Parts: sequence; structure tokens; C-alpha cells
Amino acid sequence: MPETVPRIEQQSAPEGPRVRVLGQWTAAQFAQPRSLQSLRASMGRATLDQAWDLSGADQLDHVGAQLLWDRWGRQWPARLELLPAQRAVLERVARFTVPAAPRRRRDWRQAYLALGAAVLRSGDHVKSFVRLIGQLALNLLRLAGAPQEGPWRDFSGHLYRIGAMALPITALVGFLIGVVLAYLTAQQLKQFGADAYIVNILGIGLIRELGPMLAAILIAGRSGSSITAQIGVMRVTDELDAMRVMGISHSFRLVMPRAMALALAMPLISVWTTLCSLTGGMLAADISLGITPTFFVTALPEAVRVSNLVLATGKSVVFGILIALVGCHFGLRVKPNTQSLGEGTTASVVTSITVVILVDALFAVLFKDVGT
Repeated sequence: MPETVPRIEQQSAPEGPRVRVLGQWTAAQFAQPRSLQSLRASMGRATLDQAWDLSGADQLDHVGAQLLWDRWGRQWPARLELLPAQRAVLERVARFTVPAAPRRRRDWRQAYLALGAAVLRSGDHVKSFVRLIGQLALNLLRLAGAPQEGPWRDFSGHLYRIGAMALPITALVGFLIGVVLAYLTAQQLKQFGADAYIVNILGIGLIRELGPMLAAILIAGRSGSSITAQIGVMRVTDELDAMRVMGISHSFRLVMPRAMALALAMPLISVWTTLCSLTGGMLAADISLGITPTFFVTALPEAVRVSNLVLATGKSVVFGILIALVGCHFGLRVKPNTQSLGEGTTASVVTSITVVILVDALFAVLFKDVGT
């Protein structure tokens, strides 16, 4: 170990255990990770009851003195040997060290005020989100009246990035989910000799529920965060303010193309994910139960009604619009700093996934008699 590395050595002496402080206790040394690691390993065994000898330290600045003073519990050891210059530094640190403020326990009034602040923030989010929905409806009416003024180039670009670029990852995840679900289901069906019912279970589960929801969660994490980050960067770079100065509507040029693209791409991605999941389940059923792909494809239309596919497609349209609106909502609320951008992106993904699950549960309750 280099002589300059700050360290502590314990020695035995006739008057009792003795702690020697060696090396350079300076800010430059503590900036090196290896110095801190070696110091933590040796300092944990030293106590205030032992004799401390600082005369062997090569250098001691205010950073090293502060570290020792805190290690001593901000009091002087009973036995201490040090040089006059070192004592001057330690006395200066002891004089100007501010005691840590005691942690105040939150009383019922502070908890009540914190709850009220959280409710007000949530209400503000809901109000802004409802305003965004209303503005989107007005923009769609404006587009229907003058389609030649619509942002069709932005719409096509978002449709490609959100839809076509998401096909590989949704196909992979959907295929694997189908395989896992088929294997787990096969283990239970074997016990009752009901192997053929795996078609019913996979068909209803994947087409009606898992396919649309899995696609929506993947798009929320992939495209929802991208929407928030894109609009948030525009806030950081003052592009949103420039658009407002030029009289360009944020909702018409930013929100509406993304909502339209997701509303169109989401059902297509949902069907694609469902088909990949069924493919994976069909292969796993063939391997684990001997259910041939021919029997699987033949029995699937009899096991699953067309109304389930219609319901899944309708849910996907709603999922796409909500994901786009949530992403745009948090993107427009980003403040012009990078910390707010990161927090907004995280909140967008979490909120989008939560909204998708809640809306899916609502659909399951409202349309429980459809397709059964």
C-alpha cells in the first residue's frame, strides 16, 4: 500500500491499545476510491476509548480533520497525541462544525396538509387531462371539416415509428408468453385428461385479454415514454414556446397526430401480438400434449367467438388513445430542465400502464357476457 494512502493502524502499548493515523488525510486522497475503501476497512475497529496518535500523518487538511472529528462523535478522545498544526486544524473544524438538526416527526397536521397537497396535484392532473381530451375532440372536428389542413406527414411518421418499428419486440414477447402459458396450462390439463381444452384456454385468454393488454403495456413502455420525451425536449429547447408565438396549436400539431397514429396502430399491433402468442402456444401444445397444429387451427374458431376478437380490437383502440394522451399530457407539463424531463417520462410510463390495466378491468366487468 502506498505511504500516501490514508489509513489507521492499531498497535499494542503498555498503557493500552493505540491507534496510529498514517498517510495523507487530504481531499485529493479521499477523491480516490481505493483510499476510501481501505480507510473504511481499518476505521471500523477504532474506538474513542483508545489512544489516538496523529503525529505519524504526513498531511491533514480540513477534509481529513472533519472525517476524524465525525468519527470521534464530535468530541475529543481522552488520550490524543498530535502536532500543533494538526491541533489548530482540528480545533477550527470543531469550532465551525454545525450540529445536525434533529429529525422532526410529522404530526397529524403535516400529514393532513401533505394529503391535501397530493389531492390537489391529482385534481390538477385530472383537469388537464380532461381538457386535453376535449381539445382532441375539437381538433378532430376541425380535421373533418378541413382534411387538407391536417398534419398527415406527422401522422404517417408516427404511425411508422409506433406501429411498424414495434412489430419485432411485440412478436418476440407475445410468442414467449404463448409458450409459457401453454406449458403451464398443459401441466394441469394432463392431470384430468382434458388436453383438448388447451385450445379454449389459450384462445380466450390470449385473444380476449392477454394479447391486447400485453401489446398495450409494451407500447406504453416503448412509445408512451418516447412521446413524453419528445415533447419534453421541445419544452427544454423552447420549441413549444416558439410554436405558441407562431400561432401553432400544440394539441393540433403534437397531440392529435400521435393519438390518431396510436388509435390506428394499436389494434393492428394487438392482433399481431395475439397471432404470435397463439403460434407459440400452438407449438408448445404440440410438444407437451401432442395437440397438432391442424387440430389447433380447426378447433380455435369453434372455441372462440368472433365477438371476442371484436371486443379485443375495440379495447385496443381505447388503449392506444389513452397511451397517447397520457404521454402528451406529461410531455406538455415538463418544465425546462432535465430533471423534470426524467421525472415526467417515468411518470408517463407508470401512469400509462396503470391506466391500461384499470381500463382493461373495466372492460372485463362491463362486457363479461360478450363472447361467453
